[in-house]
Amino acid sequence: MTYDTGFVVHGRISREHFDPAVVRRELAIIRDDLHCNAVQIIGGDPDRLELAAGAAAELGLEVWFSPYPLELDLEQMLTLFRDCAERAERLRQQGATVVFVTGVELSVMSRGFLPGENPEERVEQLLSRPELRAEAMRDIGVRINAFLRDATATVREHFQGQLTYSSIQFEQVDWTPFDFVTYELIRSAKVADQFREAVRTLARGPKPLAITGFGTAAYRGAGDRGGRVLEVVEHDPETEAPVRLNGVYERDEAGQAAYLSELLEIFDTEGVDSAFVFLFALPGYPHRPDGDPRDDLDRAGLGIVKLLEGRRGQTYPDMEWEPKAAFAAVAQRYRG
Repeated sequence: MTYDTGFVVHGRISREHFDPAVVRRELAIIRDDLHCNAVQIIGGDPDRLELAAGAAAELGLEVWFSPYPLELDLEQMLTLFRDCAERAERLRQQGATVVFVTGVELSVMSRGFLPGENPEERVEQLLSRPELRAEAMRDIGVRINAFLRDATATVREHFQGQLTYSSIQFEQVDWTPFDFVTYELIRSAKVADQFREAVRTLARGPKPLAITGFGTAAYRGAGDRGGRVLEVVEHDPETEAPVRLNGVYERDEAGQAAYLSELLEIFDTEGVDSAFVFLFALPGYPHRPDGDPRDDLDRAGLGIVKLLEGRRGQTYPDMEWEPKAAFAAVAQRYRG
């Protein structure tokens, strides 16, 4: 399971409330009720990452320590990795099983690899000139691998455990310095008929294969969109916070549940070593069942729980969320 401690972009953090007691309780639920044996702790604040990772380790979970360097330049990323590597090593020396994730989708999520002021602009730059796409991807591969050599060297100075990097396939990562091959692998309708075979091919490699970043939302047709699932959300032009949906989308929790169950079955049967559902909860996307359905941001949220505004749930009366159908689907798959 992937557990979000808060994304940091331009000094703003996506998870406003971060109560250590709630974090420990949610991680215990991830272990006991979802039957997970590993958790990927993501976010941009090193203190929060360390706290959540420590709580997960105390619960006996394998920890994938994953700082998200959103909109940082190359030097800022190295500084973040150095800090987090020291924290991850302290945790490892206390007996925890820790894998350090040296960044996520850096070519589109960070500065220095593609032109553009945000991920959407960078992807558009890559797709807008088909005749130059092959050359652009070769250039990205060169830039990414040069940076990852510096990043892994920096991390290795402070962290003695296993390393990986959560990549997009077109980044053409050289996996030599890493212990796991890791892809953000999302199924869309366009690649659905090739998806299982692609996973099987990747799993035949010489190193263990991990899959991160896979998930979808709870509106009809979300799974067909793949990585473009959040394009239905309107954002505040200044803060970039989600505001509302750009249309009326039918709620479809069963579709989200089926999507995750199907992917987990593929990963299990085709030889994937580790798979991390994205994600437990996504702050900023609350469930608003009353009123305009465009205000129900949870329909576009990738969390397997729906966040309740100022009220507690029924399944877990001490938590301000309620499980979606996807929660039960993941629990059933992992229980088996």
